[in-house]
Amino acid sequence: MFGLYIHIPYCRSKCRYCDFYSTPCPDGVPEAYIDALCREMDRFSPCGSTPLRPDTLYFGGGTPSLLTPAQAARLIRAAGPVPGAEITLEANPETVTPERLAAFRRAGVNRLSLGIQTARDDSLARLGRRHTAAQSRRALGMAVQAGFTDISGDLMLALPAYTMAELDETTALLAESGCTHISGYLLKIEPNTVFGKRPPEALPGDDAAADFYLAAVEKLAALGYAQYEISNFARPGFESRHNRIYWDCGDYLGLGPAAHSCMGGKRFATPAGTAAFLAAPAVYEPQGECTAEDYIMLQLRLSRGLSLSALRARYGVSFSSEKLRFLQTLAEHGLAVFDGSVLRLTPRGMLVQNSILCELV
Repeated sequence: MFGLYIHIPYCRSKCRYCDFYSTPCPDGVPEAYIDALCREMDRFSPCGSTPLRPDTLYFGGGTPSLLTPAQAARLIRAAGPVPGAEITLEANPETVTPERLAAFRRAGVNRLSLGIQTARDDSLARLGRRHTAAQSRRALGMAVQAGFTDISGDLMLALPAYTMAELDETTALLAESGCTHISGYLLKIEPNTVFGKRPPEALPGDDAAADFYLAAVEKLAALGYAQYEISNFARPGFESRHNRIYWDCGDYLGLGPAAHSCMGGKRFATPAGTAAFLAAPAVYEPQGECTAEDYIMLQLRLSRGLSLSALRARYGVSFSSEKLRFLQTLAEHGLAVFDGSVLRLTPRGMLVQNSILCELV
């Protein structure tokens, strides 16, 4: 499996919690940026202008739905994904219309990821989001009408003044409006953000945030969304194929400023800066190798867990008897399930994954 990530860094405004690289763009994505992305695809092509033929293609951002459908179609043609490839476009609810969604579908996009976040308008305003809950509901309805059968919705947990009622309203909105996949995240205050400089009031504490997370796992399971990764839930058959490449330490190429890649076990990244990316062939800075430690961390994000035999076969690494006893202790305390060959963290264990990793790596 080979995944292609295309970063669209343009946004109409910056959300107060966001630390992803983006740049203001009130009038849409410049055609020069599409030219630069096609230039980089040619650089990585095995034979010059031969398509890359990815198994998955993911338009992330930024706000990829600021692309025109014609621009998306041009990039998909340049990439030349294999038949049946998963092609995902991230979208903000206020940027879509029935006509644009139908055109994106005709361009080849077959999976839509909508940034819903919450069903409460006051929470959306505090986050700096530009849409309302009503726009979220309309956007999901338009996506279904446009023929999308694979729709993911973002769910942000533990927002300022958050309640179980807000969680219930948001999960109901997502489940009732056609989502086949839900990505659920705890709000994290990052230093170089508006929230990092001026933290909002009434933020839930760590224990309350953990309670919201565990409640979300239970509520989503009751609605038919099985947890398959620490932050991701899906109806059967709708797990993200692109993200699975990341979690399995597979090969993926990231194009655009601040995009990251891993090819043949070697990690590399393009520096942030749209102007530099437009002006000249991109720079790809080495970021080290994908190590056994990376593999352990990423596999423990998955509900299927870490196979000790796969770890040994891939990296020649085995756990000591002391670490195996630690795994048994995790199981005894309800933080994991361990049968001697596969370690699976429970939702409670996923909440303290970093502490567990400190003991293992």
